Order: sequence, then C-alpha cells, then structure tokens
Amino acid sequence: MKFTSALVALGASSLLLSGAGAIELDITSPDSIKQAAKSISTGLRQFYTGDRLGDVPGNLPDPYFWWECGAMFNAFIDYWYYTGDDQYNTITTQALEHQIGEFNAFMPDNQTKTLGNDDQAFWGMAAMTAAENKLPDLGSGQPSWLSLAQAVFNTQQARWDTQKCGGGLKWQIFTFNNGYNYKNTISNGCFFNIAARLYKYLGNDTYADWAEKAWEWELSVGLMSPDFHFFDGTDDNQNCTQVNHIQWTYNAGVHMAGAAAMWNVTQNDLWRTRLEGLIKGAGVFFKDNVMTEVACENNGKCDTDQRSFKAYLARWMGYTAIVAPFTRAEIDPLLKASAQAAAKQCNAGVNQTSCGLRWIDNGVNDGSVGVGEQMAAMEVVQALLYPTVSGPATEKAGGISASNPNAGADAPNTPIVFNTVTTGDKAGASILTLIVLVGILVGAWWMVS
Repeated sequence: MKFTSALVALGASSLLLSGAGAIELDITSPDSIKQAAKSISTGLRQFYTGDRLGDVPGNLPDPYFWWECGAMFNAFIDYWYYTGDDQYNTITTQALEHQIGEFNAFMPDNQTKTLGNDDQAFWGMAAMTAAENKLPDLGSGQPSWLSLAQAVFNTQQARWDTQKCGGGLKWQIFTFNNGYNYKNTISNGCFFNIAARLYKYLGNDTYADWAEKAWEWELSVGLMSPDFHFFDGTDDNQNCTQVNHIQWTYNAGVHMAGAAAMWNVTQNDLWRTRLEGLIKGAGVFFKDNVMTEVACENNGKCDTDQRSFKAYLARWMGYTAIVAPFTRAEIDPLLKASAQAAAKQCNAGVNQTSCGLRWIDNGVNDGSVGVGEQMAAMEVVQALLYPTVSGPATEKAGGISASNPNAGADAPNTPIVFNTVTTGDKAGASILTLIVLVGILVGAWWMVS
C-alpha cells in the first residue's frame, strides 16, 4: 500500500497517534451531525493539494488516481448540500472546471492514456450532483453542470458495444489500455446511474430507455443476480460467459441511487420491487448494521481505490432515502449504526479526527488513514441529515443548470495514437487489471465476512 504522499499531507508522525478522543456524534441532533461532518471534512481537505501554486486543480497526490478526486469533490458538494457550509465550494468549482477537458466531457488530455468509462463517470456524477444540488453554473461560456453530465452520458452511450456480449460498456475507453476487453459492473452501473438521474431531472424518455437497457443487460450477462447482488465484471473475449463474483459496496450503491431515481419518476411497482430487492441484497455489506467492505477488510487487502468504496454506498443510501421515502425504514438503521461506528474510530492524528477503514472494530482505529477512509466516514455521517434537506432539484422544480442535449458530440470515441504508452500510464483505473483478469481465470471468488 502506497500512502507516501498522502502521509506527508497530514504529517506522517501524526497518523501514528491514536487516542480515545474520537469524534462526538449524537445521531439525534442535526447540529451534532453537522459538527461531526465538519471535523471529518477538515481531515479530508488536508489531503488535497491541487489548489496550491504549481499543482493541478482536480488532482490528488500519489497514490490516488484521477477518478477518486472527482469522487471526493462530489463528497464536498454533498457536504455543502447537507450542512449549508460552503467553505469547499471554491476549490470544488475550480477543480471541476479545470478537469472539463477540450471536449467538455471530462476527457482531459492529461488523463487520456489511462481513461476508463468509470473514471469519466465519477466526474460526470459529480457534475450531476452539482446540478441537482444547485451549485451555480460556471457561466462565462463554460458548460453547465447539467450539460457536463449529459456529455458523459452521450459519449458513453456512443461506446455501447454490441459486437460482443450483446451490449455493455467496456472498462477502458481506448484499445491500447489493459482492461479494454473487460466489461465491468461499475462502468455500466455509473452509466445507469447518470441516465436515471438525467431522466429524473429532465423527464426525457431517452434517458429512461437507456437506464432500463443498461439494467437489463447487466442482468442478462450475470453482472447482477436475480436476487440483486452485483459482481465485479466479465471478459468479452469469452463473450461474457464467465463472471468475476467479487462484490463491492460501490456497485450496490451506484445501482441503488439509479433505481431510486427511476422509482421517483415512474412510481411503478417494478422499480419499487427492484429497489427493495437491491437494499436487501446490499445486506451482505453489513455486520450488526455496520457497513464493511467484506471482500478485503477482513484479510487486510483493500487497495487504495477500494478503501473509498464505502463512501459511495453511504452517499447513495442517503440519496435513496431522500427520493424514495418508502426505503427509510430499511436504510435508517444501517446509516445510523454505520455513522456511529465510523465516527467512533475517527480518533487518529494530532486532532484525533483521522478515520480508519474498519468501522466494525468498536472504536479501534486500524491505522489505515487516507482519502478514501476519510471520505467514507464523512459521507456516512452527513447522510444522516437526509431528512433535513428538500431533495434534488429538477428542471421543473428549482433547477438552475442549463441543459444541452448534444453535449459532448465532438468527443472522440476511437483510439488516439500516442508515441509511447508507459507501464505507469496503464495503471490508472478503479481495480487493477491484473487482479481482475486473474480473478476471471480462476473463476468465482467470494469472501464472506
């Protein structure tokens, strides 16, 4: 595990300290929840260096990949939405604007060699959240937040691949990247999420049709089981006949929010049944109602990316509880227990507010400290505030972001030729290709809690 640069950001020696201080959290008090979220957000902010002179806005230091920075700024938009504290809005806006890229579709030149559909989508989902939460558009001729989400949808819809497996998005966008033949659940799930939320925001049936298409395709190839468990991915060189059965929290979360958005618009029993089943299926990630990354927490093998995954399940549970109120009875106990457990072990560092990975250890910080761990704790704590907010805006209900149905039309979807692609260039994506492909060859692998 490489945490060198991140440790420097907080002070390496401070991360070795752990005390009984922890973060005080009264889950019945909105003020207490806001204060706890603020304390955790301060720790998360310290990892980000992109606003420093000479650094690049929208990038985190090594070992964090570009996509996780987009995910982090989504978390800061959530923080503002839930707490009203706008202290991170300036760096968030700066980062999102800087990473828009030449084609206004979150495909910046400095990421092209390693760009995956999931990487692009995490920035697209951040823009969608900005539109839903009414972060003011950039103006001055820049694309709106909504149009950026539309651009991600449009570019990915154009990449929908029917040559093998009957459809689906590949993990990688360009053929020269390792993993190009892997159709992973998070890429397709993010596409489903964005399509569903665009449908909710705009009411355009095209988005609903694509959301349904993505859902049905995942089910057809076994990335989603009939009892609503989501697996990692499949190899299109084998026509998607074998599936890597590792389960991750973020796959459940990204689909949960999309299904909730679809139910919110349609109000039909089909999406209600799907959503209820999905929440039940996500129970595999909870022990005594406390969230855990079961595939890697127990064996201590969560990599840098995977240490952030609980943030996205927590984030989208909060969203689901807002837009599909009938889910609250099931979601409330999970959020409350997880938030209490997460806050209790945020007791490392000089200020004793740095959070670890394992929330199930009854207040013991496991010594794993980083962007993902801090973001996950922040998201699950601030999600407790979901009953206090009005819900995501739409075009007809408070939305202020401008639509552009043709956004991203000029973005390339065919390989760009580079003189040299280094080993390092090929490394940036959500799950290491080698691990994924070995997992497929070995067959289904599942680790119980």
